[in-house]
Order: sequence, then C-alpha cells, then structure tokens
Amino acid sequence: MGEVNHPVHLRVPRVLSIAGTDPTGGAGIQADLKSISANHGYGMAVVTCLVAQNTHGVRAIHTPPPEFLYHQLRAVSDDITIDAVKIGMLGNTVTIDIVESWLSHAQPPIIVLDPVMIASSGARLLDHDAVSAVTRLLNRVDLVTPNLAELGALLQEPPATDWAHAVAQANRLSEIHEVIVLVKGGHLHSPQSPDALVDAAGRLTGGLALFESTATRVNTSNTHGTGCSLSAAVATQQAQLGDWTAALTAAKTWLQDSLLHADHLKVGSGNGPIHHFHHLWEAASEGPP
Repeated sequence: MGEVNHPVHLRVPRVLSIAGTDPTGGAGIQADLKSISANHGYGMAVVTCLVAQNTHGVRAIHTPPPEFLYHQLRAVSDDITIDAVKIGMLGNTVTIDIVESWLSHAQPPIIVLDPVMIASSGARLLDHDAVSAVTRLLNRVDLVTPNLAELGALLQEPPATDWAHAVAQANRLSEIHEVIVLVKGGHLHSPQSPDALVDAAGRLTGGLALFESTATRVNTSNTHGTGCSLSAAVATQQAQLGDWTAALTAAKTWLQDSLLHADHLKVGSGNGPIHHFHHLWEAASEGPP
C-alpha cells in the first residue's frame, strides 16, 4: 500500500526525475537530483537510458530493456506519493509510450517535460521517428521547457532567430497542445538572457498569457546541464508554491547564482557544470552569526 495522499504546496515535495544519466554529474538525472535538493525538495530518479558523456559531449547511449523502465516507475509510484514529475531524456518511441502509460496510471499532480531532443552542442538525443510521440506527450503535461532548436522541432519549423519569433512559436505550441511553454532565450546572441512563460489559455497569475523574466547573461562557458537543472527546479518550486510565475522566478534566481559561481568548481576541460549548491556551501562557510 502506498502513502496517504497529501496536497501539493508541501514544504519538502517529493519530486521524481525520469531521465537519462550523466556520469560526470552535470546533466541528466544527476543534475536533476542536485536541482531538486537545492530547491528544498526530496529527489527520486528513474533511469531511461545510460549516457556516456563528459563536458565535451555525448559518446554513446545505452537503453535498458523497456520492461525495466516500467518496473522502476511502478516501484516508485506503488510506494511513494509523488508531488511532481520532471521528464527529461526519453530517447525513443517505446520509452515515451511506457512513460505516457505510467502517467495515465499514476496521475501525478505536476508534470514538467524538458523535451531532450537536441543538445546545445547540436547532438541529436531523440530518434527521428519519436518526435511525433513527444509531441503527443505534450497533451499530458503541465509545462514544457524546450530550447530554441527543440521549440522549432516540436512545431516542425526552423528555430527562432530572435526573441519575438521565439515567443510567437511558444504561443502557437501552447495553443495547439493546451500546455504552458517556458521559452528560453539563452541561445540568443544578446546581453540579456530572457525567459517567458507562455500560456495561450491565460492560466498564469492574474490571467496573464505571458510572463517574461530577464537576467543579465553570465559570462561563463560552464553551462552544462542548465536546461535539465532549470526544469527540475521549476517543478520543485511549483510543488511548494502552486504558482507557475512564482516558481519560475524562484528557479531563475537560484539558477543565476549557480551560473555566477560555476567557474569555482573547475570540473572538466570543456563545458563544465553549474554550481548547484553554491548558496548552501556559502551559508555553511559563513557559520552562525
């Protein structure tokens, strides 16, 4: 028998990441677990695929048997009440079908999809024939967080080249699938790094269809896992706050700090990870007042 159901908006929400791995710890479920913990949640992880990668890129991907994914998912949901789910790398149609079926059974109250299709390096992380399955999955989730290349791919359009174009694409995707879209401007060439929640149905705070948040671009090459980390953080904050606008604001504040101090870690010789726990380590070093 599972736990007694509790409402969302918990002090320590139980957040499940369904994603691939990163043995260097910067992206995938490793980054998700760090992000969930840093944002005051209890992190759990179900592995979709094993990825051999480092700070320079992906080398190989191994997908375990589909039935093992099913057993992982049921083992968690048969025992533990899940307050939010973050979905990352799925890889192929079979995996997507299993996750979609499980979502229908488990009915988690919050679902955030980071449609890991195309890495920042340009590497393709999703089979070509699985794009339509990911698009179908959009109808089951609350929030989708694509990068610009993925946003274009979900609409079968070229990627946006400016912010206005990106927001327009996000609005069309939101309208088609009735999903809130977090459109991210991190790949645009500008001194600012804008993000926006776009909801064609106007379900955001105050009935707004668009909420924009802008931060000054951090001058660092250590951005590995930024997309994974942000989506996991938003899922965790939403389970605590119950407000997508407030959840994005809190997650962005944390991410900005993690990027500002990413160079302190000195992990790898390529595109290194962000510093998920800087705010906690800094507070610990200062000690009691």
